[in-house]
Amino acid sequence: MDIASTVASLEASSLATTIRNSLYLFPLIESVHVIGLTMVFGTILIIDLRLLGLASTRRSFTAISSDVFKWTWLAFAVTATTGVLMFITNAATYYHNIYFRSKMALLVVSGVNILAFELTARRSVHTWDRDARAPAAGRAIAALSLGVWIGVIFLGRWVGFTTSSVPAPADEINIEELENLLPK
Repeated sequence: MDIASTVASLEASSLATTIRNSLYLFPLIESVHVIGLTMVFGTILIIDLRLLGLASTRRSFTAISSDVFKWTWLAFAVTATTGVLMFITNAATYYHNIYFRSKMALLVVSGVNILAFELTARRSVHTWDRDARAPAAGRAIAALSLGVWIGVIFLGRWVGFTTSSVPAPADEINIEELENLLPK
């Protein structure tokens, strides 16, 4: 099956149709997505600021990461699940949207960045765990992480504003009806 038929199949699924046709489901899913993303970014911010030596420098990195990462992964799972649910409602449009594709690319970069951290600074954490900041590799990864996640947030908003319905042409708008809606 090719991409076009895959996205069409996702969009035609009963789950996608139910979400798309509901007055409440999509906004509820989107709200949970935003709350989840806020938790993902907030917890990553805690870790990255610690790596950079800008916050929580009196606590060891391993103590902070053991407290925070479980929440990061839980929030990421919620955010990914709600993201998939929103995607299937309009899969073809999202798939072809440059902002959506860029957001997905940044999520991949984020994953590679985590892997880079695990293969570099994390392997030597026992030597710098209580230091005020991580070694240069850890700081560079933290700075990149912050930039990537800020990019994910911005691109996510652009997706929302570039995939919505096309407004009705001006000749179809009844000015009298609009004026009747305004308070007098």
